[in-house]
Amino acid sequence: MKLSRQFTIFGSAIFCVVIFSLYLMLDHVQFDHPKNVKKGGIFPNAQLSILHEKIDHLERLLAENNEIISNIRDSVINLSESVNDNRGDLENSNSSKGLFSEIFGSSFSVIPIEPEDCQFASKGYAKASNLQMLDIYNILPFDNPDGGVWKQGFDITYNDHEWDDEPLQVFVVPHSHNDPGWLKTFDEYYRDQTQHILNNMVVKLQEDVRRKFIWSEISYFSKWWSTIDSQKKDAVKRLCELGQFEITTGGWVMTDEANTHIYAMIDQLLEGHQWLERNLGIKPRSGWAIDPFGHTPTMAYLLKQTGISNMLIQRVHYSVKKYLANQRNLEFFWRQNWDHTGNTDILCHMMPFYSYDVPHTCGPDPKICCQFDFKRLPGGRISCPWRIPPVEIHVGNVQERAKLILDQYRKKSKLFRTKVVLIPLGDDFRYDQWSEWDQQFQNYQQLFDYMNSHPELHIKAQFGTLSDYFDALHKAGDSGNSPTPFPVLSGDFFTYADRDDHYWSGYFTSRPFYKRMDRVLESHLRAAEILYSLALVGVQKSNKMALFPSSENYKLLIESRRNLGLFQHHDAITGTAKEWVVMDYGTRLFHSIMNLKKVIGDSAHFLILKDKENYKHIPSTPFLQMDDSQASQDSLPQRTTIELSSIPRFLVLYNPTDQDRISVVTVQINSYKVRVLTASGQSVEAQISAVWDTSTTVSKKVFQKMNTKEDKREHQINIQFWWYGTTSNRDKSGAYLFLPNGEAKPYVPSEPPILRITRGPIFSEMVCIYQHFTHSIRLNNVSGIDGLSLEISNIVDIRGEINQEIAMRLVTDVKSNNQFYTDLNDFQMQPRQTLSKLPLQANFYPLTTTAYIQDNDVRLTLHSAQSLGVASLKSGQLEVIMDRRLMQDDNRGLGQGLKDNKITANLFRVLLERRIGVDMQDESNKAVNYPSLLSHKISSYLNHPVIPMVVKLNVDGIPPLLNLYSPLMSSMPCDMRILNLRTIEGKDEGSPSNEAALIIHRMGFDCRFLNKNTGLFCSTSRGKIPVRNLFRELKIKHLTPSTLTLMHTTQDHNNTRDIELNPMEISTFRIQLS
Repeated sequence: MKLSRQFTIFGSAIFCVVIFSLYLMLDHVQFDHPKNVKKGGIFPNAQLSILHEKIDHLERLLAENNEIISNIRDSVINLSESVNDNRGDLENSNSSKGLFSEIFGSSFSVIPIEPEDCQFASKGYAKASNLQMLDIYNILPFDNPDGGVWKQGFDITYNDHEWDDEPLQVFVVPHSHNDPGWLKTFDEYYRDQTQHILNNMVVKLQEDVRRKFIWSEISYFSKWWSTIDSQKKDAVKRLCELGQFEITTGGWVMTDEANTHIYAMIDQLLEGHQWLERNLGIKPRSGWAIDPFGHTPTMAYLLKQTGISNMLIQRVHYSVKKYLANQRNLEFFWRQNWDHTGNTDILCHMMPFYSYDVPHTCGPDPKICCQFDFKRLPGGRISCPWRIPPVEIHVGNVQERAKLILDQYRKKSKLFRTKVVLIPLGDDFRYDQWSEWDQQFQNYQQLFDYMNSHPELHIKAQFGTLSDYFDALHKAGDSGNSPTPFPVLSGDFFTYADRDDHYWSGYFTSRPFYKRMDRVLESHLRAAEILYSLALVGVQKSNKMALFPSSENYKLLIESRRNLGLFQHHDAITGTAKEWVVMDYGTRLFHSIMNLKKVIGDSAHFLILKDKENYKHIPSTPFLQMDDSQASQDSLPQRTTIELSSIPRFLVLYNPTDQDRISVVTVQINSYKVRVLTASGQSVEAQISAVWDTSTTVSKKVFQKMNTKEDKREHQINIQFWWYGTTSNRDKSGAYLFLPNGEAKPYVPSEPPILRITRGPIFSEMVCIYQHFTHSIRLNNVSGIDGLSLEISNIVDIRGEINQEIAMRLVTDVKSNNQFYTDLNDFQMQPRQTLSKLPLQANFYPLTTTAYIQDNDVRLTLHSAQSLGVASLKSGQLEVIMDRRLMQDDNRGLGQGLKDNKITANLFRVLLERRIGVDMQDESNKAVNYPSLLSHKISSYLNHPVIPMVVKLNVDGIPPLLNLYSPLMSSMPCDMRILNLRTIEGKDEGSPSNEAALIIHRMGFDCRFLNKNTGLFCSTSRGKIPVRNLFRELKIKHLTPSTLTLMHTTQDHNNTRDIELNPMEISTFRIQLS
């Protein structure tokens, strides 16, 4: 993280890194010089034995680190070429000589990597999973035979005496699923329904201690909490203590799991859990995710890291559910693909049937289960579609009704391995009327009383919370000396289909304008959190708290956290809400971005002052101004023009990443007569380019070739554009579903595109202007990451189209066959197979930041700055859907198509890397894969760009400024990243404390690449960071390891030595700086 008043430019040094890399290898091979060598050079036998052992040790070590040695060997072979390249770079950058050492020091030609750090990615399973989703997908025929009453399943039979020795335990779990926006806005739902549900809950649960209820969405709960009196708050706390009321998951929302980024997933969990701890003093124990449209193992990992030990999921492909149900594998320990120890295992319950509503939760026959949804009693607003209504329970029918539902309970239990069965009782926005509380609880209690009073039925039925169920399940599973009955499963549950060929791959792209805005808000929030936390420490040290807007800006941070959290909801970021609801989300995102710019500016203002005594805060006259602005929630941001005159303007650059970096920074000025100087007066190489309003040059060509830098080998890469239509069947594509009318058709422009070409010493750019999109390709002529990848920008406008989806397809000569790789939430990579037995739409998967194809020689990676749907339908191809305009609903409850398209910006980077020492056949059998370190950094730089700020002209006298503010002692290790440094809320609501949550992620990476001349300033460190070397001028008063969301302290003592993380691990520390 750096604030700098100069442009970062380019150059490198190579000799020191090669020596250092070799030293790393020699450091692990210690030669003991033999003593008392006899004449003639003959060793004693003991010495020979020792020497043999040393040689054996050396051979083992060399074999173990073969990939690293190959990397270094190839780097040395290319050393002379590297030297020449760098000499050329320096010769071409005479105006900038010496600037690197002034700012950073030297970058490494080849990244110094500890040999141990490469071994993780090459390991096989140390502790294999029983169930691997990739294998299951290969096994399944994906047919859809009629299963009888359970349409997507099979007939279930049982023996009446199966429960004679051990009775069936039934936990009926009342719940109400409250979407924080969908058909209504968040506030409309709260006003019309949610507040009444929670008010009723307090009264109705107190009427009978046997009643239970669970709740998930803290966004709603916190809003309600702020309106109720202390008496009602005390009642809620008592209900929690009695175990009648349980908060499950405890996130701000029930997050989507396909489009969401790891940062936002953690942040909304943190916001919810911190709110619960502060207001209720409770810690959620179980996860509840009944409505996200597919499930990611990332969520399982995050829940486990918070201290939650159980979880429940629902929306999984019907064929997968049937397969797991047939083997009684619907409850399993969900393990990460990359976990070799089982430390990430979390017990997961998968609901077996079509939906989470009452007709699909009591057992396999929905027409019977619907008769036990007592909200559907005759005379109500809803009824059973099977036309057999519920009847009230009374003495005359209780026996018949109890045996009818008991049959469903027993059949459902046959799909699981214990005699404990879970029966959810609820649906969307249920229990908003007093009458439903009475209908459900009173009728069910009569059924329970009858069943429990008849021992010949061998059943114990009761209301329960989710944790009540899991407690009983663990007890049943742990009984006796036999091993746990639950299998281990690894993999993910995308892409979801609920019936027929109805794959929910459309929402991976739906409303991409807001998916992009979400990523911009994430970047701004992270940048603001870190700067604010650092500024707060500095302000306290300088006794400037009275002047600094700490409380005001902290409230803006809280609001932004909550607006970002709200948008992670599974009907928000997914693009599957009503149009006016989308506008409400967009307005919240827009205002938060504007507010965070203020927080960043205010914090940077204090930090860059050389003398803090000069600090003064004038709200009406901000010291710093951002370089872009956005007119409204549905418009693209535009650069602000910096007005130049004879008076110098001061530009401040904020690097929000934890790496020293070489980046091209673009600002817009009003004159081509300009010089750029560093704070010390050195000239910075700059390129002046026109800002175009119109273009005149015409061409039909698009970018077609790309070279790998190491061997100058040319690879064919065509960037093409294609249209998908929608099927002519009754069911058509909509916000959720992708139902194309066959393969895509090539985009054929009605007239030739307008071509605009820019050439310069720093970058060259080609812009192709078509009717439906403006396609830009930029090549940066700089050392380092910006110069190693191709930047692609598409401004898409399909507002005039009908039932069309536009895709960008990369067609290459990479021999990838039917395999490709997509990231899950920018946390881990998931291998994918394009299967001919599946329809086209089933072979699309979610892309958060990274997708790649590869063969033995090269890997081609597409990095994305927004979530989209991605596929590799043929060998060597990779494509993303950029926007969708659909005129009809797809019958999943929304009641609208997608007709509110915006002019949308999509931003990508393409990286081509040479691979070394790879066996594709062996690799295709593994369920794990990793990006390179270079790929990790490109993704980070793409999603966290440098933030330019200019000192405003109307500032009354500019005080002396620091040349550089750099809080970190050095760049973080290459494979570690600071996810957040987030100030914790204090005792007074809305005010900051003197502590922060420091969240660090150690990434897994693949070493088998020639990462030469990357311009990176980092190395790896075997997952260790000395605490004393973390911050430059800040003292760490305490650093306490914690669970992910600070719910539990993992060590009582302060960590004052090393931070140590395993590969892929995310760890949170409670930190106080001074």
